[in-house]
Amino acid sequence: MSNLDPEKEATTVDKAMLKRIDSLKKEDERLYNILAIDVWALAKTMDEFQPGFWAAFMKNRDKALKKFMADTVKNKQKNDGRPPFLH
Repeated sequence: MSNLDPEKEATTVDKAMLKRIDSLKKEDERLYNILAIDVWALAKTMDEFQPGFWAAFMKNRDKALKKFMADTVKNKQKNDGRPPFLH
């Protein structure tokens, strides 16, 4: 058993948990930044080999996003309590 009283022990656990959460947030941000650099490098490389690649990619992405959002809104309006695979 621990020599600490329950309140102090809880505080120690809380501090450890907050420290772990902070560490995970920093790691998430670092991975996000690495991914952003990778995407930028890919886009820059593709633009060198095929000028206009990035502009075409973003145009297609915009169309796909708009279609996805329209489908999502349409499906929410039809939501009658049935599972999605039965629509």
